[in-house]
Amino acid sequence: MAALLQRLRAAAPASAPAPEESGAPALITAELMARIRQIELRTRHLVSDQFGGDYHSVFKGAGMEFDEVRPYQPGDDVRTIDWNVTARMNQPYIKRYVEARELTVMLVVDASASGDFGTAARLKRELAAELAAVLAFAATSNNDRVGLIVFTDQIELHIPPRRGRRHILRIVRELLAFKPQGRGTDIANALNTLNRIYEKRSIVFLVSDFQASPESYRKALFMTNRRHDTIAVDLNDPMELAIANVGLIALEDAETGRTLWVDTADHTWRNSFNQGVAAHEAAKQSVLRRTGVDRIVLDTRDDYVEPLTRFFQTRERRQKRHRGS
Repeated sequence: MAALLQRLRAAAPASAPAPEESGAPALITAELMARIRQIELRTRHLVSDQFGGDYHSVFKGAGMEFDEVRPYQPGDDVRTIDWNVTARMNQPYIKRYVEARELTVMLVVDASASGDFGTAARLKRELAAELAAVLAFAATSNNDRVGLIVFTDQIELHIPPRRGRRHILRIVRELLAFKPQGRGTDIANALNTLNRIYEKRSIVFLVSDFQASPESYRKALFMTNRRHDTIAVDLNDPMELAIANVGLIALEDAETGRTLWVDTADHTWRNSFNQGVAAHEAAKQSVLRRTGVDRIVLDTRDDYVEPLTRFFQTRERRQKRHRGS
């Protein structure tokens, strides 16, 4: 099925921007503030105890930048000699570089209607908000800047990168309470907008359930990963991957509103559904592999700590192998 009909019958919650901030701010309520505070306490604890060091190890800097010239000393790499300064000073000088510490982290978050779905511990939208909070607090603890792009089938909200706790809390607030105008998904448009606005290399976390056709965003994802360090955060709910035999039910596609009555006792229908899920998963894996994009798979049933830790550890091992080769 085109969007893998996602919802049991239930009421669904109801042009690219310029580089400046766009989107109306979310309405603040006492309930929302309590949820934000709860997420802040949990995520700051996780960053402090678990993810802060992992983040720093994996994302050390965007590269090397020039710091100064100094006289050559025995043992210095002769490839770093600045021949222009050497000629002027009549003695060898070398260029000294330091690691470029400032990083920009962009959270590109899918707010399409399929995010308002969850049959386990939480909605996919809530999982996205908490995961984004962990990443944002880890980045800000490293003195990195964090920005946000919220998208559906259009760009819904753009918050330019900044530092600081208040900025991070605003991002979390928007992810929890923002009401998008669109319902569909256009990942390619979101990535193309990001590339148009941000030319300097950034770390990009693309947070989505990736229900769109993988071929629709393959080219944009490839171009984004060439310019930025791109990580796909794939949100799933168990009901989307396997439907139990519960008799006659109505399934609603959250993004189109189309409703389909199905008999889950029908083996032919269940086999077709499972084959569709498997085919979509295979196509998605193929696109991510061909574009060289890392993937973090999260489930609404489970805590995100283990898969996020596994991602950091795998990345660090790979980087060490590359440095050693």
